[in-house]
Amino acid sequence: MDDLSIFRPSNLLHNQERMSRYCPGGFHPVCLGDTLNQRRYHVYHKLGWGGYSTVWLALDVILEKWVSIKIMAADSSEHSRELRVIQSLQEHQASNSMVQLVDSFIHRGPNGSHGCLVFELLGPTLTRVVVDYGRDRDRLEPEIILKITKQLLQAVASLHRARYAHGNISGVNVAFACRHLTQSSKKEALRIIGFPEWENLIRLDGQAIGRGMPKQLVKTAIWDDWAEEDEEDIKLVSFRHAFSHGNEPTNLTQPPGLEAPETIFTDSIDYRIDLWRVGTVIYKLLFASMPFPFPGDIYVVVLQMIDFVEELPEEWVPKWTLMKAGARREWDKCFSWHDERSKLEQKFHDRVRDPSLKKQGIQ
Repeated sequence: MDDLSIFRPSNLLHNQERMSRYCPGGFHPVCLGDTLNQRRYHVYHKLGWGGYSTVWLALDVILEKWVSIKIMAADSSEHSRELRVIQSLQEHQASNSMVQLVDSFIHRGPNGSHGCLVFELLGPTLTRVVVDYGRDRDRLEPEIILKITKQLLQAVASLHRARYAHGNISGVNVAFACRHLTQSSKKEALRIIGFPEWENLIRLDGQAIGRGMPKQLVKTAIWDDWAEEDEEDIKLVSFRHAFSHGNEPTNLTQPPGLEAPETIFTDSIDYRIDLWRVGTVIYKLLFASMPFPFPGDIYVVVLQMIDFVEELPEEWVPKWTLMKAGARREWDKCFSWHDERSKLEQKFHDRVRDPSLKKQGIQ
């Protein structure tokens, strides 16, 4: 459904998942109060969404605990792929640092058959917490930054020992545990997560909403009263891009501005992409921003890398020369390389005041 003008106006039509994904082969229409998998799971809130799935807060009435359910688009093969990766990692005992899989099943709806992955309930993502601090012109405490950094590096090391790479580490794919909420009451859980905000989806011409469309527009949970980042550990989520050593992809989708330089200048992708991406997450923890603020044009991204970190390795220079020849050269004037220290070193020296964050290594 691309024409949103046929519906009663609502901001939720524009800042949530795309309505066009509710079609044959697309998303399953979920309403608050729905039940899944033979009425085992009762839906209470929406936790998130992406290009291939929506994620919902549900109560497991058998185990009497809160879970999150990732409902894949019907035309997506990612359900079985992600399921295989997670099961393999659990077999390799690399699962302590990743979200725990509780159950999986197939749900048949008006738009097709949807793979569903049931996970332990986790708290807000790292990105959401950093952004919330930024709204108050505040930063995470140094002790929390060190703890998150250590746990993130341990998580990646655990994955790599199991001969897997995550492939898409970012602040939105790192979430806090929330053990204190797992078996809490409905009132307490929704007090922390936020009570659902929703509107009915209504056509202006008075016609009924099609079976494949959601009857409700539900705003994603904003974790109103979350304040546990100093107590809870972090875990990796979303293994849709994960790959095993020896089965590296020929190309990998990367968010603009987060591209690992090896994927730009070489034809090979391996587990070391995780290390670059971990670096960008740590940078965001320290400075509440991304290291390369002008994403999009790959030539400009590389200019920022050179300006911010250091010159490219010699073997990448020929390709860089070709890239510069076909680019808008006036961008060069925006960057300079006159200081012996990289801008990363300068920024860390100038803005990071706490001595505990300047120690050599993480104990």
